[in-house]
Amino acid sequence: MEDPASLLRKLEHNNKRLKFLLKKYKQNNHLQHALILLSERASTVAELTLLYPAIHDILVQYLPSRSFYVVLQNQYTQALELSYFVDEKDGIAVPLNEKSHFSEGVTGYVFRTGKTVYLTKETMLEQTKKGIFKALGSQAEHWVGVPIYRDNKIIGVMVSQSYQVQQGYSEQQIELLEVMSLYLATAIERVKKRELLESEVKIRTRALMQSNEALNKEIEHRKRALERQQILFKISELATQFNNIDDVYKQVHHIIRSITFADNLYIALYDKHAGWLSFPYSVDEVTQYKPRPFAKGYSELVIRTEQSQLIDTNRAKALIADGTVERAKSYNKIQLATSWMGAPLKTANGVIGLIACQAYDHKYEFDYDDVELISFVSNQIASVLQTHLANQALKTSHQELEHRVAEKTKALQQTNLHLQMQIEERKKIEQQLYHDAHHDPLTSLPNRSLFLTQLEKTLHKYQRHPEHHFAVLFIDLDKFKTINDELGHQAGDQFLIWVSKAFSDCIRDHDLLARLAGDEFVILLDHLSDKQQAEDVAKRIIRVMQQPFCMKGTCVQSGASIGITYSNKRYNNIDEIIRDADAAMYYAKNAGRGRYEFYHPLLTAGTGSNKHIEHHHLGALPTHFRRTEVISMDNKPSNISLLDAFGEHPVLGSTSFDILKKFAAERAEQLEIELQLIQQVIQIGNTQSQDLLFCSSLSILDHQAFLPLCQLLKSAKHQLCLLFDENELRHASSQQLENLKSLSNKGELIGLNDFAKDRCDLALLTQFDFRYVLLSSTFSKRVLQQQSYDLQLQGILAVTKLKHTQVIAKGPAILNFRGLLESHGLNLFFGKQHTIGHEPELSSRKLQGINQETLSF
Repeated sequence: MEDPASLLRKLEHNNKRLKFLLKKYKQNNHLQHALILLSERASTVAELTLLYPAIHDILVQYLPSRSFYVVLQNQYTQALELSYFVDEKDGIAVPLNEKSHFSEGVTGYVFRTGKTVYLTKETMLEQTKKGIFKALGSQAEHWVGVPIYRDNKIIGVMVSQSYQVQQGYSEQQIELLEVMSLYLATAIERVKKRELLESEVKIRTRALMQSNEALNKEIEHRKRALERQQILFKISELATQFNNIDDVYKQVHHIIRSITFADNLYIALYDKHAGWLSFPYSVDEVTQYKPRPFAKGYSELVIRTEQSQLIDTNRAKALIADGTVERAKSYNKIQLATSWMGAPLKTANGVIGLIACQAYDHKYEFDYDDVELISFVSNQIASVLQTHLANQALKTSHQELEHRVAEKTKALQQTNLHLQMQIEERKKIEQQLYHDAHHDPLTSLPNRSLFLTQLEKTLHKYQRHPEHHFAVLFIDLDKFKTINDELGHQAGDQFLIWVSKAFSDCIRDHDLLARLAGDEFVILLDHLSDKQQAEDVAKRIIRVMQQPFCMKGTCVQSGASIGITYSNKRYNNIDEIIRDADAAMYYAKNAGRGRYEFYHPLLTAGTGSNKHIEHHHLGALPTHFRRTEVISMDNKPSNISLLDAFGEHPVLGSTSFDILKKFAAERAEQLEIELQLIQQVIQIGNTQSQDLLFCSSLSILDHQAFLPLCQLLKSAKHQLCLLFDENELRHASSQQLENLKSLSNKGELIGLNDFAKDRCDLALLTQFDFRYVLLSSTFSKRVLQQQSYDLQLQGILAVTKLKHTQVIAKGPAILNFRGLLESHGLNLFFGKQHTIGHEPELSSRKLQGINQETLSF
């Protein structure tokens, strides 16, 4: 057995341990309870001013804290500001009246150190003397300050103090304050968010209420507007649906009854000249209205003032008292209206009457809303009533006149019959005069006046609808003077008649053919989709004019030079259109006659403000090339490219040399430019491992240019294929055809450009050894649109296969139809286009390796 003393010591030790654990448990229980209360308060209170007293109430239960305050740092000014304050001795004015009260005292010291501070009165005085902080306010016996943290950053201080010596703070109580401070920042944040949320809810609720109120007002206004609109609809029907004036009065009564009390209503009309009031319509349970002289009644008051009136019993007495209204002697026998309102019927000629409603025995009391409504109605129906009254008067007048007219009708019938015959004859004369004024007397075609009128209408239509294109063809007959001289003027007239009929067969029914003067004709083509349609008409006319004109055994060959201008946004008036078509016609005539030319700005570039620019010295223009790759159906490059030359023209900008060469000042200049462009293409080909295609004119196959051309081609490291236009080859000279075959025999590559644009000439493919044939975009489109052109394509492919010629399809949208064209047997197309950099000047480059003596231009 153990010694009793040892057992006693164990019991004492266990007893102390149990007391410590019990004390620790009580402390933890207090902390848990306090935190639960703090969480509940933070969840329930609506604002911070209620949170701090709740925290204070919790602390009072566990420690001496009758004097308690909370200080927080202002996030904008960084100053310590009082959030809650309760003190046994000092009032709240003490800390508020002293500048920097908390930052210089012990509270500021706790905030700066970030540690809990517990001071007695003696220790506080000692540290004050040392200058650690200032003594502010009444000195407490015990003072505890605990820092408040949020996200590891101190935001304020919570302080509890006691003025009783015996009421100090234990470690457990200080620990309770520290734990409360840890959760205080979270509680403050939660309450602040709740305050902000409630504030936003209040603001939005207020905004919604205001919006709802405004919406209700708007709905009310719209209802009123809708009601008035319905009234206007009904009133508008009065002017058209009713012929009888009595029916109109009934409908007016029905309209007013739908908007206010109208059991008793009358309509009065005022004859100003006679000074009488008449009552064409009245419905009343008491009074029978009869016409009367203009006096001083309610109705006369409305007419005199030209304003709506609202009269109740009190106002009626006042109006009678001041003499504004006078009663007839027999009026007392009639029951008086207790409420009356009337509105004038105003028109442009003044007041013609009024509409009045009344009630008896206080059955209804009219107000200003009723007056406003009846005034609105009266303003609308006044003109309707006046119209019907005028119509009624006219109807009566017409009935009186009908009898008189019938009597004179018989006498006038014979005269009218004679006049009608004269009028018909006059109409025929006028129609003939109009036709003569707007048509050519010889050919019966529209003349200049009618053509210009129709052209102006077409231009205006195009300006409104730019998708409706048009074209003007200016036609001048070739050798017309020869026909007049050889066959006589009578034959010339017959020739013009024959030409007008031939031209009419070349155009559509809605197109316009006119004769301007002499041998000048003009055609207006409307509803065009592209320039090709105008070009087709020009070709038909040229073919027709290739037929000889024969008379009296003599045949004369004529022709037509045609200038074409196509619709353009830059046209502002018809004079510009006629001017440009005329310029294109003269260019066609100067270029050889029997042909057509489209207008180009270079034709008139020297006639305006740019006369000082020499547009036809093309050798001085900066030049660049555009390369178009030839690709196969599998999108692989074919190592072949087409080069197009462009000149930077001062008027036209970047323009193809195919266009610019036509306007060269001399033929020698055109040949020189052709050779210089070929030299540049060769230089480009020598720097790239590609075969190049380049379009040339037949002029380089002339005798004076052929030898320099051959020398240039010898300097090419890679193959260069010169492409020649199919249309030019048809009109080539024998010398040019011989030189073309010579090029092929020397091993140089030649090709055919724009093939099958007008017709498919397979003999041309067999005549020369073409390496490449470029199908025209027009033919490619036709292959896809018409089955008959597929047979022509098969013929082309059969011939080119025998000749080992490659066929390439071209066109602006050819890639969109690759799948279709592949089914027709085509495999090569033009793909992406690239620009090769600008060259300085053509004229600055010298032809290298060319015998200059052979350039005898």
